[in-house]
Amino acid sequence: MNHNQQSSDGRHDDDTALTEFLASLMDYTPTIPDELVEHYLAKSGFQCPDVRLIRLVAVATQKFVAEVATDALQQCKARQASIIKDKRDKQQKEKRLILTMEDLSKALREHGVNVKHQEYFADNPSTGMDPASRDE
Repeated sequence: MNHNQQSSDGRHDDDTALTEFLASLMDYTPTIPDELVEHYLAKSGFQCPDVRLIRLVAVATQKFVAEVATDALQQCKARQASIIKDKRDKQQKEKRLILTMEDLSKALREHGVNVKHQEYFADNPSTGMDPASRDE
C-alpha cells in the first residue's frame, strides 16, 4: 500500500467519524438550550442556521462549565481541609462544602478567565467612614 492511499484512507476514516458525530448531535439534547446558545452566538455576531453546530457549541460550553465546577470543588475541598488542619481542636469535620467566589475565581483563572467581582459593602475597608473622608 503506498503512502497516498494510506493518507486518503485515514482522511476518509476521519471524515466518516466526523459525519457520524455531527449526525449524533441531532439526537442529543444538551443541558444548555439551543435558544440560549443561539442568543449568545448572535450577540457576538455569529449567525448559523445549522442546529448541529449550535449543539456542538452547547456541548463544548457544557464541558467547560463542568470542568470549572470540578476545579472549583477541588479548590473548596483544599481550602476547607487546610482550615480543619489549622483547628485541630475541632473533632468533628463539617460535611458541608461552602463554595466561595474565591474558589470559583481560582478555578476560572486556571482556564484563562479572569474574574473581577464587586466588593461587598462589608468587605470594603472604608465601611463606616464618612463619604467625604474616603480616599477613593
